[in-house]
Amino acid sequence: MQKILTTEEMREVDRLTTEKYGVPSILLMENAAHAAARVITAKLGGSMLDKTVLVLCGKGNNGGDGAALARILWTLGADVEVCLIGKVEETSGDARTNFEILQKISDKEGFELDQSDLVFEEIDSLEEWLEYDSLNFHSEDPDVLVDALFGTGLTRPLDEIHEQVAAFMFAFNIENVDQETLVVSLDVPSGLSADASGKCCVTPCAHVTVTFTAPKIANVLPPAANYNGELFVANIGSPCELINNSPSQTFLADIKDAHDWLIKTKFTSASYKNKRGHALVVGGAKNYAGAAILSGNAAIVSGVGLATVAAPESVHNAIASRMLPEVMTRSVAETPNGAISREAVEEILDFIEGKIDAVAVGSGMSSSEESTRQFAREFVEKRKTPVVIDADALNSLAPFDLQGSHEFPLILTPHEGEFLKLIGSEDKESIKDRVKAARDFAEKHRVILVLKGERSLVAAPDGRVVVNPTGNSGLGKAGNGDTLVGIIVGFVAQAVQMKVDVFESVVAAIFIAGYAADIAERKYGKRSMLATDVRECLMEAFEEIGRVNI
Repeated sequence: MQKILTTEEMREVDRLTTEKYGVPSILLMENAAHAAARVITAKLGGSMLDKTVLVLCGKGNNGGDGAALARILWTLGADVEVCLIGKVEETSGDARTNFEILQKISDKEGFELDQSDLVFEEIDSLEEWLEYDSLNFHSEDPDVLVDALFGTGLTRPLDEIHEQVAAFMFAFNIENVDQETLVVSLDVPSGLSADASGKCCVTPCAHVTVTFTAPKIANVLPPAANYNGELFVANIGSPCELINNSPSQTFLADIKDAHDWLIKTKFTSASYKNKRGHALVVGGAKNYAGAAILSGNAAIVSGVGLATVAAPESVHNAIASRMLPEVMTRSVAETPNGAISREAVEEILDFIEGKIDAVAVGSGMSSSEESTRQFAREFVEKRKTPVVIDADALNSLAPFDLQGSHEFPLILTPHEGEFLKLIGSEDKESIKDRVKAARDFAEKHRVILVLKGERSLVAAPDGRVVVNPTGNSGLGKAGNGDTLVGIIVGFVAQAVQMKVDVFESVVAAIFIAGYAADIAERKYGKRSMLATDVRECLMEAFEEIGRVNI
């Protein structure tokens, strides 16, 4: 997992890199520029020769990064034009050094420009910008447009000239969908606050964002993250110790987390079903049998050794006939309306004793009857295994007032509406800061919280919150939540059996499930992909992640 740093935490890392380790700040700027140049060169097929680049710079360090990047791309054979919004004499420090270098190069003082050109312009007013725009951007589009206006430094709304420049970059991407210009933002697309997930200004819509040292909130949480395009996190020379020691408790999951989990739970020559864990799915009710089927089938393909579905007696046969043949089923006591009854608690607890490693409760269970709601509460209170709570079981426990434990973790998997019920609120503003809301809830109740949505969050009782970057909007269809629960309970059952951290396992489950969904999107498209497609793509997800060279 990569730590997500605030602007202040990032400044402290940069300061200590220079003061404690003696790395000059201008070298960090140079390294940032080289990192961005490598990404751009790779995106353009491995060569910058004869490519055209326009770099739009602000007066701060982000502009300095852009100036250094312009020089590097020029040395690689690109024709580069740099536009500074302001005057060089208004800049300072390392940024000024790089702008002055560009001035000298563009004035051809001692340089032979046989293979490429570098043009440097200063724009000091809105009128100058509008004239520059009208004269330069209506003939041939550049191959690369670099946004180096503000980066992490923006703390206020854009003024008129910068708003016009940002609007130009936004329109450059959105309105020219058929053109081939690569729009690249440095650190954070200009117009976004690095420390916030919201959007308040006109913002370039980048194809690629290269952020430095560590991701920022605006890089990873929507709607701000939707303006980043593909995110690259570049190490520019700050020691890992400084990042690890920063106070941030917010992280971005990455493929290494999933890869490491697969290694820890790998199949060996001694593996057999009783050593891989046994997952139990409790759910299903009249008219909702499909949810339990999806969960049970997802569990068995997650790598677990055994999977069982326990369902009300009246729907047992319907469920059993549609399960994968490897999944076991059993019937339990039910209400007159075909839902799981309170009387099933002891029956299921007796079955679990010594056999089951993790339980998922809620898929298709129906929370409309008091007996079913009593079942959910009593079962959770008497649990002696990790329990995943989803769907109707969440509604049965709302507002939530139970406690998790280290020995028998509770994993809750609400979407936004269910989460509001859990905290006893109807005010969406109360969870506008999703990271804080998830962290506060997990700490208060000592549970692992999976807050589903665009960029799902996984919060731990100790205050850690992990942002998951995988998955897509094709998951917004019936059955995907049930499939996800099956994958989670399967991963947790393996974790219990193989002595792997449960929180780490939930993070891996969310990442890999989303990765499988991304494979399903490529194969079937968002419009047509189904929950069963995600389950079937798990095999490819395991294979691809397992092959990654970490």
